[in-house]
Amino acid sequence: MGRWAQPVLAGVVTAVVGFASSFAIVLAGLRAVGADPEQATSGLLALCAAVGLTAIWAGLRYRMPISIAWSTPGAALLVATGGVPGGFGTAVGAFVGCGLLITVAGLFAPLGRWIAAIPGPLAAAMLAGVLLDLCLAPVRALAEAPALAVPVVLTWAVLTRFARPWAVPAALAVAVAAIVATAPPGGPAGAALRPVIEPTVPGWSLQAAIGLALPLFLVTMASQNIPGMAVLAGYGYRPPLRPLLIGTGLATTAAAPLGGHAVNLAAISAALAAGPDAHPDPERRWIASVTAGTAMIALGLAAGPATALVLLSPPVLVEAVAGLALLGALAGALTAAVAEPGRREAAVITFAVTASGVTVLGVGAAFWGLLAGAAALLLRPRAPAAPAADPGRDRAAAVPGGG
Repeated sequence: MGRWAQPVLAGVVTAVVGFASSFAIVLAGLRAVGADPEQATSGLLALCAAVGLTAIWAGLRYRMPISIAWSTPGAALLVATGGVPGGFGTAVGAFVGCGLLITVAGLFAPLGRWIAAIPGPLAAAMLAGVLLDLCLAPVRALAEAPALAVPVVLTWAVLTRFARPWAVPAALAVAVAAIVATAPPGGPAGAALRPVIEPTVPGWSLQAAIGLALPLFLVTMASQNIPGMAVLAGYGYRPPLRPLLIGTGLATTAAAPLGGHAVNLAAISAALAAGPDAHPDPERRWIASVTAGTAMIALGLAAGPATALVLLSPPVLVEAVAGLALLGALAGALTAAVAEPGRREAAVITFAVTASGVTVLGVGAAFWGLLAGAAALLLRPRAPAAPAADPGRDRAAAVPGGG
């Protein structure tokens, strides 16, 4: 394959897989926090544009395959959080707050270090708690809409075994076919097939700042930006983190008034552009990330039809596709949460509180889960000190037959 064709194709695949595997999660998240169909369409288009432009800038600036994505775990957090007091405008204000926090993390190096200092098991447990309800959706769909859900789940299961990168896009294609086949004539009310730009005036509330902006920032940093840098390092690329945080933070802030929730380094799809399949020569793989950014902008023009499909389908089917896409992330988060025996109980507390979905004082469960886990970690009893060794006993034990 030509020196240009291979990375260009890899970039297109990166964009298609990233879009198809998680746009349903984004739309579900925006709708959960109060967006109407046009606002959700605008948010998806804004995210595609922000992701694409940032990826093109990063690839050309650093000549590295730096893939950019929207925060899929962040969208799952929106689903788990649900409506916020003040409606979608207040949620948009929280998106702006998240973007500003990411930007400050790039400008103010200690903040990035503080986020990295959050115990890994607690961050992973919070993410697992956020993802759990969506990952249960395929089971609910099999019970509530078996005629639609069974082909989707079977497609995903078979391709997970034989062509894993295409399992979720193929499952989505089967779901789309089922939706179109069973859709009523006339299409859904309130959905525009054309590209839509719908500005929303950001609102502000303390509850949304604590319960949505801060958890969205933490989830995006812990589950996207930090792992995204690790994936790049695994392939031998070490771009400077601070300008990338500033760039993605500014992109998030710019996309927020149009409905976009968070832009960040890609973690899940990063290997598609950074790995050897993109090009044998590591110096040529940056082309894949630039192409992925260009393709993502083009895919943004499909935000309207994507929203229409979501509105036509039973809500549980859309959530089922999203849950299938997030099962791998849930497995990784659960594994990381219980990896350290000394922090296992605190991680389980974080997971349980976050997964409960409770709202206290207008603040969502993700914040309280992290707070509860941190308190459990601070209050745990110290391990007893090891007893001092008895030198005489040690000497006796070292002599055969001694005691």
